[in-house]
Amino acid sequence: MLGENFSVRKFQTINRRMFIVGTAKAVIFTGIIIRLFSLQISDSKKYLTLSDKNRLREWRLPPVRGQFLDYFNKVIAGNLKVYQLHVIPEQVENFKYLMLRLKEILNINDKEFNKIIKRRKQQKSWETLVVSENLSWEQFAKINYFLHDLTGAKPVLSISRDYPYDETYTHVIGYVSEASEKDLLNNEVIKNSHVPGLKVGKIGLEKSFENRLIGTNGVQRYEVNAYGKRINQIDHKEGEQGEKIKLTIDTEVQKLSNELLKDLSGSISVMDIYTGEIIAMQSSPSFDPNLFLFGISQDDWQLIRNNPLKPLVNKTLSGLYSPGSTIKPIVALSALENKIINTKFRVNCTGKIEMYGQTYHCWKKKGHGVVNLRDAMKQSCDTYFYEIARKLGVDRLKKTALRFGLEEKVLNEIFEIEKKGLIPDTQWKKNTLGKGWVIGETLITGIGQGYMQTTPLQLCLMTAQLANGGHKIYPRIVVNENDKTSEEIKAIMAERAKDKETEKNGLVEATEGFFSITKNKRYGTLYDDFENIKIIREAMFASTNEVRGTSYSSRIKDPKYQFAGKTGTSQVKRITDKQRALELKTLDIPYNERDHALYIAFGPYKNPRYAISVVIEHGGSGSSTAAPIAKKLFKLIIDRHEMREKIKTKRTLDT
Repeated sequence: MLGENFSVRKFQTINRRMFIVGTAKAVIFTGIIIRLFSLQISDSKKYLTLSDKNRLREWRLPPVRGQFLDYFNKVIAGNLKVYQLHVIPEQVENFKYLMLRLKEILNINDKEFNKIIKRRKQQKSWETLVVSENLSWEQFAKINYFLHDLTGAKPVLSISRDYPYDETYTHVIGYVSEASEKDLLNNEVIKNSHVPGLKVGKIGLEKSFENRLIGTNGVQRYEVNAYGKRINQIDHKEGEQGEKIKLTIDTEVQKLSNELLKDLSGSISVMDIYTGEIIAMQSSPSFDPNLFLFGISQDDWQLIRNNPLKPLVNKTLSGLYSPGSTIKPIVALSALENKIINTKFRVNCTGKIEMYGQTYHCWKKKGHGVVNLRDAMKQSCDTYFYEIARKLGVDRLKKTALRFGLEEKVLNEIFEIEKKGLIPDTQWKKNTLGKGWVIGETLITGIGQGYMQTTPLQLCLMTAQLANGGHKIYPRIVVNENDKTSEEIKAIMAERAKDKETEKNGLVEATEGFFSITKNKRYGTLYDDFENIKIIREAMFASTNEVRGTSYSSRIKDPKYQFAGKTGTSQVKRITDKQRALELKTLDIPYNERDHALYIAFGPYKNPRYAISVVIEHGGSGSSTAAPIAKKLFKLIIDRHEMREKIKTKRTLDT
């Protein structure tokens, strides 16, 4: 009985276990079926995509940067093809072996090899390592020959920047170099376009127009094997090249400016007096921007960085100089406009004046005798300008200087390094230095010394606005299709002058309030009486083209090239009585203590079109150093004028 019960229970237990096992098998089998259905039917697209992602790889290519063209469509910043070698660490089986093989194949020296290893350690594990940005064709071919043994190495045909004119355009265009972490953080466009080795603008117009120049990435898709090695190219999508940007600059004038400033520290600026187009803008010394494309060597960097003439400084935009006697046309104009003097006003120059126990010297030791405005400007008599500055006062002088573009950025915000300069007045000194203005400071401000600071480009703009008859212009360095021609601008200026004449004749009260309304009109008048502008221009003509004029030796007799100008000599150190008595020549004075030489001019005199400013640091006198440079430059500028006008005419017809 017990045996039967035991047998029954045992059978029931076995049946129960078999049922549980069978049920479990059924559940598991059903689960497998459901999963297989899900994989094969429901999620087939998902896993097909994942499979393709493992089988297909996508590489973003560096965007092709836009070009810079000069006014005559010459490429002044372009692109060239370069061969590069990248290493993709996540595809490398043995990084140490790969690098040693590359060192052997490419003949990399120990110093460069250590740099590459150091760079690898500083990068994220998934970032592509750029082993070389500029392989020779022989090296590139060699890498491709051994590619089967270099898993993870990727030879790349890429695009790099090219500056065909070397140092000629450096301070205008700037240069590009590899994008830094700061570039990625500060610019969303750079961040979205970033690929290993991407070059972006660091200074100059390259940086200012980065978002227009950078272009869009191209894409290459490859089929790869289980080791990530490329088997076959599936697709290639071209990126869009960045914009072409055309500048107003004439390469031939820019090149000559560079040559004339060779071995000198200084600046040359040339501007169209109506359109405001920058014809040349050269700062010297310069440097070759191509040195920065693939990482500048330490030796080259130290040579540039430690050069005492400071090639890294854009002197045209960032250099601040006392204008010296080049400010005298504005001082004289301000005195005429404020009716402090007229053309008959005379001063007896004895070589110095005494005031409150202080002596103020004229540059000519024995003086100029009795001089009127024309003679004082022609001979740059300091005593005359001491006297009219005293009568005028620094506050009224500042108002006139501001009208003509001093103490403001000429090219707005295109160059972030451009400085505003300083035109002082009584309130400025009180606010800044906490002291009252004294009469002696007014006297030296009248000859462009003291606190006054200007940039070379500001002096060029000031001269251009005197030359065009006293009208405000709007300097530009980039050509836009909607820009007005010189003839259109002349017509507008004639209208503004007519409005001014109407006001002068009493139909509208001649008040400062009227000026504040009309000055906001484009190409508006900057004067109260046009006759005063004529007087200043004639005095500048005398300074260059009449005997005893300070730049008479640099005159050009041919009316085609004849120009009017004003020399300037800016002191960098106070001259002691002992030094004055020695009458030292420039070469006898230590370089850093020599005066700066300046010159401003416009021409051709009978029908002006161009203004120029020349600043030579520690060059001595403007008459001996700066004016001769302007003479050489004016001939080329005028000779190329007709070619420039043809370009403008063609552009007008096309539009």
